[in-house]
Amino acid sequence: MPQLQRSVAALRIGGDGLVPEEISKMMGSAPSRAHREGEKFGGSDGLRNERKSGQWSLEATDREPENFDRQINEILSKLTDDLAVWARVRASYEVDLFCGWFMGSSDEGIDVSPENLKALGDRGIKLSICMYAPSKG
Repeated sequence: MPQLQRSVAALRIGGDGLVPEEISKMMGSAPSRAHREGEKFGGSDGLRNERKSGQWSLEATDREPENFDRQINEILSKLTDDLAVWARVRASYEVDLFCGWFMGSSDEGIDVSPENLKALGDRGIKLSICMYAPSKG
């Protein structure tokens, strides 16, 4: 099976009342991005919007060609191995691993190692996959 052209991945923790600094302390790492519920943000038109919930995310290095196993390892190596901490986080917030998988042709795929599937499952991390079809051109 041909390998996907590119992959992006980010662990996301989100929900009401999330305080990014508390998540960083629990997880043992600073986020790549974070915001609090109610935080103001604006677009290029100058309009100000308010975040509906808090979010903490840790991004892996984009890989081209894809190497999703390496991205999982990169993220998890920065975070606690304590499954009790993961359970506490999941009890209050949504936890997922966002995966953006970009195809260069119509017949590409991806493999994920059993070890990484187990590591994600042990931590209760849901996979959220967005597949991007090859661009026509």
